[in-house]
Amino acid sequence: MLRRIDLIVTGSGAVAGWPLGQVRHCAAAVSAGAIATLLDDVKRGPADGVLLWDPALGAPDPELANELLGRVADVHHGGLSLGQASRPAAIHFIEPVWMHNCDPPPDRASTSWRVSFRACLIRRSVLEQMDGPCAEFHDSEAAALELGFRWLRRGVFVRHEPRLAGAEVRPPRAPLDVHDELLFAQRGFGASWSMWAAARGSLTGTWSRAETARLATRRLAEAAPRQTFVRAPTPAQRRGDERVTVLVPTIERYPYLRVLLEQLRHQTVAPHEIIVIDQTPAADRDASFTRDYSDLPLRWITLDQAGQCSSRNAGLKASTGDHILFVDDDDEVKPTLIQLHLEALARYDSDASCGIAHEVGIPTMPENFTITRASDVFPTNNTMVRRSLLERTGLFDLAFDRQPRADGDLGMRAHLSGAFMVLNPEIDVLHHHAPRGGLRKHGARVITYASSRGSLWQRHLPAPSEIYLAARYFGDIAVREVLWQRSLGTLSSHGDRWRRLAKGTTGALMLPNTMERMRQIHASARQMIAREPQIPQLTP
Repeated sequence: MLRRIDLIVTGSGAVAGWPLGQVRHCAAAVSAGAIATLLDDVKRGPADGVLLWDPALGAPDPELANELLGRVADVHHGGLSLGQASRPAAIHFIEPVWMHNCDPPPDRASTSWRVSFRACLIRRSVLEQMDGPCAEFHDSEAAALELGFRWLRRGVFVRHEPRLAGAEVRPPRAPLDVHDELLFAQRGFGASWSMWAAARGSLTGTWSRAETARLATRRLAEAAPRQTFVRAPTPAQRRGDERVTVLVPTIERYPYLRVLLEQLRHQTVAPHEIIVIDQTPAADRDASFTRDYSDLPLRWITLDQAGQCSSRNAGLKASTGDHILFVDDDDEVKPTLIQLHLEALARYDSDASCGIAHEVGIPTMPENFTITRASDVFPTNNTMVRRSLLERTGLFDLAFDRQPRADGDLGMRAHLSGAFMVLNPEIDVLHHHAPRGGLRKHGARVITYASSRGSLWQRHLPAPSEIYLAARYFGDIAVREVLWQRSLGTLSSHGDRWRRLAKGTTGALMLPNTMERMRQIHASARQMIAREPQIPQLTP
C-alpha cells in the first residue's frame, strides 16, 4: 500500500523528486517555531504522515518511509545515529536511572525518545492529537528532544530506526546551552526539579554558575501540554496456537497460591503449562497441590535454597511454552488475563506485554500507569514475553537473587536489545503484598518508599543491588546522583506542614548516620560489580 507522506526539508539544500507528497522548506535558519508551523500545515492536509529531512544526509528513501509508516510505531527517527544520544544533561540529574534514559546502540532499532528533526517520520494522527515542538528553544534539536520525551511519556510509540539516517553514526552533538537545558527540565518535570537540576549542574561544573543562577528561577516557557495520545483500536490477529507457560515462584504463601491457581483454572485461553517453583522450607511444604489441581497442566519444582532469580531461572529452563507469563503467588487475576496479553502482543507486534498491578491499600494508580505506552518497567507480577526475547537477553541475573530490582535488570537488557515493550493499563491484576514470603523472607523491602514517607524514623535507603544496577547500565555519574537523591529523600514526608517539618528535623539529625550507611551500601555494590553478573542463558 502506497501512503501519502509529505516532506519537510530541515536543512540547507534541496530534495529533488520526492514522489509521495508535497515538499515544504524551512526558512534559511531552521528553528523550532518554523518546524512547528510547517507541521501544522501538514496536519490540516490529506497526508498520512510527514518526513522531516536534512538534505545533508543525502536523498531520503521513499520506499523505506512508506514501509515504516505501515508499522505499529507512530514516530521513527534517526536521533541516536545523528548525535542526540545522552542529551540533554539535565535529565541525568533528575532521572538518572530511568530505563529510557539509557541509550541502546545506535545501529539497533529500539525505543528512544531522543528525536532529531534531521530525520524523523511522524504519523499524521500524532500531529492531530499532540502539540508540536516548543518554539522557545534556541536549538531546534533541543526542541526535538523535548517533543520526543513528551510524546513517548504520553502514549506515542517513538522508535529509533538506524536505516532512516543511513549506516554512518555521527559524532555526539555539542552540549545544549543552559537555557535549553533548564527549559527541558521545566517542561518535563516542573519548576522544582528544574531548580534541582540547576543546582546540581552548577555544583558539578556542568554549566556556568553565573548563567545557571540567572536562569534557574525564571519561568522560561508555558508548562508542557498534557495531552494523551489515543490510537485507533485495531483488531488483534492472533495465531491461535500459542503455548503459554505461566511461571509462579512461591514461598510460604500457600493460601494465596490456591486462590491464584483457582483463577488460572478459569482462563478464557487455557495455559499450556503452569510451573510453580516452591521454595517453602521442606518441613512446611504442602504436597496436596498436584492432587487438588490435577485438572491443570501443573508442574511442581521444589528448591531448598530460596531466591527469586534462581527460582524463576529454574522454571524458565524447564518451560516449553512459546510465551512466558510472569505472575506472583499473591496476585489475583481475571479470567481474560492470558487472552489479553496474547492479543496485546499481536496488536502491537511487541516482544513483551506489561500489565499493571493494583496494590491492596493504595486507592489510586499513578497517572503514567493509566496510559498505554512504550513500557519503561518490566513487572514480573504481570508481564508476558515471547520466549525469543529471553533467548536474546539471557535469564535473571543471580546477583539479584535475594535483593530487589531483578525485574528492572532484565527489563534493561530487553530495552537495550531493541525489544518493543508495551505497558497496557487494561491488563491488570490485584497484588496483595502478602505479609510474609517473597523478598521479605530475605529482609529486603521491609521499608518501602510509601512507608518511609509516612514515618518519622524510617529511611528508604537503596539496596546494594540498586546501586549495582545504576553502575552497570548508567555509570558513575548516575550512581552519584542516586546517592544524592536518596540521601536527601530521607528528609521528606507526606502530611501537613508540621509533619513535614518534624520529618525534616529527624532526617537532618540522622543525616550523618545516613551518609555512613550510604557509604557502606556503595561499598557493597562495588563488591557486587567486581564479581557479577551471573546471567544464565535460555536455549531455544
